[in-house]
Amino acid sequence: MDGILEKAAVRRFIDAAQSLGIDGEIKILSDSARTAIDAANSLGIEVGQIASSLIFKLPSGNPLLIITSGRHKVETELVAKNLGMEKLDRVDADYVKERSGYSIGGVSPLGWISKPEIILIDEALNGYDIVWAAAGHPHAVYPTSFAELARITSATPMIVGD
Repeated sequence: MDGILEKAAVRRFIDAAQSLGIDGEIKILSDSARTAIDAANSLGIEVGQIASSLIFKLPSGNPLLIITSGRHKVETELVAKNLGMEKLDRVDADYVKERSGYSIGGVSPLGWISKPEIILIDEALNGYDIVWAAAGHPHAVYPTSFAELARITSATPMIVGD
């Protein structure tokens, strides 16, 4: 796992975190954190403590970032309805990389190369004192909290799944 902290995407995360006063230390996982279950197993925590960054395309073509608890799937119809939209479009890996600057599995909620139009945070994350989010690489995560994530991203709290 050598060299992960020197990767450009991880450096961008570190720079963003430092500029926001975030001091949670990055943990390098020996196993990939590409899925919430993988990350939770590597950290020895509940899957609900994983703050996954999921990206959808809004009708404008711009990204919607949903920071969701790993304990459930995002119900896109529910979220679209709550946002007053007909639907949310799924995106591919190229769209994610182009808009966020991160590869799927390592998408951090901060340090994006182009800010999402809308950022939502799953209210389920508020049930945990510590949650873990990606730090720019599938093997890099950092500890944070619901309150900190909501504050640093200006995310709107919402029930996004069941």
